[in-house]
Parts: sequence; structure tokens; C-alpha cells
Amino acid sequence: MSKKSKHKTVIDPWGSTYVEDYAKLFEEFGIEPFDEEIIKRIPNPNKYMRRGIIFGHRDLQKILEAIEKKEPFAVMSGIKPSGAMHLGTLMTASEIVYFQREFGAKAFYCIADIESYADNRIPYEEATETAVDNLADILALGLDPKNAHVWRQSEEKRVMDYAFIFGANVTTATMNAVYGEQTNFGLYLSAMVQSGDITLPQHPDFGGPKPVIVPVGLDQDPHIRLVRDLARKLHSTYGFVLPSATFHRLMRGLDGSEKMSKRNPMSYFDLSEDLESIRMKVMNALTGGRATIAEQKELGGEPEKCMIQELCIFHFMEDDEKIIENYQNCKNGTLLCGEHKQEVVDIIFSWIKNHRKKKEKLIDTARKILNVK
Repeated sequence: MSKKSKHKTVIDPWGSTYVEDYAKLFEEFGIEPFDEEIIKRIPNPNKYMRRGIIFGHRDLQKILEAIEKKEPFAVMSGIKPSGAMHLGTLMTASEIVYFQREFGAKAFYCIADIESYADNRIPYEEATETAVDNLADILALGLDPKNAHVWRQSEEKRVMDYAFIFGANVTTATMNAVYGEQTNFGLYLSAMVQSGDITLPQHPDFGGPKPVIVPVGLDQDPHIRLVRDLARKLHSTYGFVLPSATFHRLMRGLDGSEKMSKRNPMSYFDLSEDLESIRMKVMNALTGGRATIAEQKELGGEPEKCMIQELCIFHFMEDDEKIIENYQNCKNGTLLCGEHKQEVVDIIFSWIKNHRKKKEKLIDTARKILNVK
């Protein structure tokens, strides 16, 4: 029996998440499929939508109706300031920018410094410079600060007020059912704070109840389920609209591992990493190539196993036709792994250099937004 076949689907926002079969999530967890009918209703769907990277949603109909009727809605997500922005957080940040840019959604971006302390023991002071760096990244990706609210959890009283209200309306049994029994009670508290983050766009100071879309990886679904239950329970008092969510697939590690992890440096790279380190990791990434060039030309490759192809699909190639062409050329053996890796290294380097130039000019803006001297 293989290692993977011993696993069942596990969704843990603070630990390991493993998905045996994405299709089973619809039945097991009540996630709705992000299918062709959904895509047809979205003007100019982004690459994550077109390519099936966003595979599911909760209550997206509210957002689609707001788009179609040109009614206000918000997009909310955030980042835990525990390190530089990496390929996973890049995906979520890009989705926030997409909804803001394409549909005029007001963006709400949370610096989850309470969670980074509860989960990683990172003091607020230490998280501050990381937060500035993270915010400069999303600004460089195109976030418009004039149509956004950015906050640190530890400094946003409105979030704390909501967290307290939610905490008074949830039981330990419910928390155990959603998250499993946690020995670190601070994680439960940070979940209350995160519920406050997600509902902040509906605070009276921001126009009151409205649809809110929260783009997340599947590992964050427990938070979404909890806040939707709390919003439902407190609807009669606060008028909360149940927040919606889109879920993207978790990218595998560059080395072929089930998930990118900071515990395994060869499985990922971040946007601030030394370029030669990125080159080394990409050139050593798992591919679907055969043992020899002769076998590759005779049998063709297996692009569905290839992390170079996955890097292109998830992040660094906008042209769908080029991705299909590379897939077919790998299958028929005319595209060799070495040349494909070098091509993608060049594309990544070009993207990162351009991103860093934009980011460097926005560090002061990030400091100003976060009130950091």
C-alpha cells in the first residue's frame, strides 16, 4: 500500500492538509463545484478560474449577483506575517487584486499577527517588518490602497469587538468539532479573531452588511465554516450576510511532496529569495521525464507529474495556449526536461525582477499604511 493511500482527507489550517480526492470534498464538506456554469457568469475569469485551480466555492451566487447587478461587495483575505510572501500566499494576494481591479470590490487585507503569535510564537514587534514586506508585495501586485482597508489584528479594535461577541456565542464542543481538539488554546482565540477579520467588511463603519468573497486555500475552510455558522446565528442582531469563499487547490512541493512546506526548503521558494537559490530549486524540481533522452523521445513524458508544468499553470505563464502546447510537446517527447526547466527559470527570473522593482518603490507606502516608522 502506498503512503498516500493510507491517508484520508485532512483539512487543518494550522497543520498538515491532505486531499485524497478533490471531488469527494463536495459531498464530505458541502463545498460547491466551481464549474463551467459558474465561469460563464464571470466576465474575464482569471487563470486560476480558467484552469481549474479554483475548484470549489461556498455561496458564490451572492457575489455573482452583485457583479451582474453592479452592486457593492467586498473581497477579504490576509497573510500571516511569519515570513516572505511565497507561492501559496502569492495566489491569494493575486485573487484579492483581481476582484478589486475587475469589479471594483473594496479590498480588506488583514495582517494576521495574532495568529502568527498563537501558531508560531512570533512577537508582534518582530512581525512588524515582515508585515511591511508582505504588504509591499501585494501593492506591487496591483492592490489599490485607495480602495482598500489594511490592518494588523493586534491593532484593530473593531475586529476584537467582533471576536469577543463570537466567542460568547460558540461552545468548546463546536470548536473541537470544527478544528479537532487543540492543546494550544490560543489557536481557538485566534480563530475568533479571524472570524472578526472576515466580518469586518460588514461593520457599520464600512457601510454595513454586504456580500464578501474570501479567496483561500482549502486548508482555510474550517475558518470559513465557523464564521458562516456564527454569522447565521447572529444575523438577526447584526444583519450579517454569510461570507462567500472560493477555494484553490494546494500546489505540490517542487520536489513532488504533497504540499509546499517551510519545513522542507526544497519544496518551495519565496519572492525575496536569492535568484540562484530559486534557479537551483527549479532545476532540481520533479519532472515527468523519462530516465534517458532516448526514452523521452520514444515514449514521451508525463507532464501531469511535472512541477515545472505546475509552476507555469499556477503562476508564471498567462498564455493558456502555450501551456497546452508545452503539455502536448512533453507528451510526444519533443520537449525535453532540461530545456523546459531553463525556459521556465528565465520566465520566473523576469517576473521576479520586475516585481522587485515595483515593490522597492512601495516599501514607504506600506510603512505609511501600517503606521510603521
